[in-house]
Amino acid sequence: MSDEDKGGRTGDQAGGSARAGVEKLGFESRAIHAGYEPDPTTGAVIPPIYATSTYLQDGVGGLRGGYEYSRSGNPTRTALEECIAALEDGDHGFAFASGLAAEDTLLRSVCRPGDHVVIPNDAYGGTYRLFDRVETPWGLAHTPAPVSDPEAVAAAIRPGETRIVWVETPTNPLLNIADIPELARIAHDAGALLVVDNTFASPYLQQPLTLGADAVVHSTTKYCGGHSDVVGGALVVREGDLAEKIRYHQNAIGGVAGPFDSWLVLRGLRTLALRMERHCDNAEAVVAFLSEHPGVSEVVYPGLSSHPGHEVASRQMKRYGGIVSFRVAAGEQKALEVCGATKLWTLGESLGGVESLIEHPGRMTHASVAGTDLEVPSDLIRLSVGIETVDDLVADLDRALS
Repeated sequence: MSDEDKGGRTGDQAGGSARAGVEKLGFESRAIHAGYEPDPTTGAVIPPIYATSTYLQDGVGGLRGGYEYSRSGNPTRTALEECIAALEDGDHGFAFASGLAAEDTLLRSVCRPGDHVVIPNDAYGGTYRLFDRVETPWGLAHTPAPVSDPEAVAAAIRPGETRIVWVETPTNPLLNIADIPELARIAHDAGALLVVDNTFASPYLQQPLTLGADAVVHSTTKYCGGHSDVVGGALVVREGDLAEKIRYHQNAIGGVAGPFDSWLVLRGLRTLALRMERHCDNAEAVVAFLSEHPGVSEVVYPGLSSHPGHEVASRQMKRYGGIVSFRVAAGEQKALEVCGATKLWTLGESLGGVESLIEHPGRMTHASVAGTDLEVPSDLIRLSVGIETVDDLVADLDRALS
C-alpha cells in the first residue's frame, strides 16, 4: 500500500498517547522533555533536524519507527507534535505549515458539502476569509455569532446540519471571552464538535481540552514559536477516531510543517512559560497606563474587572494574556497616526513574538472583513505586548499618543 492510500504515520509512532509518561510533570517540565528523549547514540539533548524526504526500508514495508516519506511523518515533526499535545493535555498532535492549513485540514476532516459551522462574529480575518472564500464555494455554510453569548451561539446552530462550533477565546482583536464548558455542552447537545482557537491564550494560559473542547487549533507562528522567525500551525485532540481522520487528511492534503520549522517551534515551546509570564506582566502595566490616558476612550483587556468576560476568563485562564486593544478618542485618523509614530513598538501584523507590535486591525489584519458583520471599529489599535523593558514600552506609547 502506498503512502497515498494510508493516513500517514503508523501506530507505533506519534499516534499513541502524547501524555504517556509526562502527564504527572508540570507544564515547564513537559515543555522541555515531552516528545523527545536524548539520542541513545550521541546523547544529544536537542532533537535533530531530520532534513530528509525519504527513509531506508528494511525490506519492502519494513519501516523503521513507521517512517517512509516526510509528508507522512518526520522525526522532528513528531517531536513537536508530541510536545504540543502534552502541553494541551491532549493525546494526538498534528503540525502544519500554517495555522490556516491546520484549520482547513480540520474542516475537511470533519465536514462535508452541505454541512454548517458556527463561527465567531469577530473572528480573525484570515479565518473568516477561509470560511467565506474557500469553504463556502466548497459547500460548507457558516453563521457568525458572538462567542461571549451562549444563547446566541445555540440559536445559530442548525439542528442536523451544524458539525462544528468554532470559537476563539480571547477573540481577535476584540478580546471577547467564550465560556468553553458551556459552549461544549451546547455543541455536544446538538451533535457538533467544539473547536477552540487557542492562539491568543497559548497552552500555558489555557487548556481547552480539559474544559470540554474536542479540538484545539494554534497558529504556532505566534506564542508557541514566539520569536517571529517561523510560520506554522497545529491541531491537538484527544479522541482517537477524530485523530485518525485528521491524520489521514494531514497526509492526503499535505500542508505539513517542515523539519526546520518544526524544530524552531519546538525550541520556542521550551521557553513558553517564562515568556508568557513576562508578556502578561508587561501587558498589565500597559493596560494601567492606557486606562489613565485622556487620549484613549476604551481599553479592552480581559484582566480588567470592567471587561464583560472577566469572570469567565478568570475561571479558565491562568492569566489574561499579552494582547491589548484600545480605542483612540480622536478617531480613525489619530489611530493611524499613533500606529505610525511609535519607535520601539514595531508597526506590523502578527503577534506573540518577543518584540512588541502595534497595528490597526481595520486597515491591516482585518481588512478582509471590512463592510461585513465582522468589521472592527476604525479607531481600534491592537497591541502585541512583547518582553522588552516595560517602562520603555509605556514611554514610547505616551510619545505616540501625544
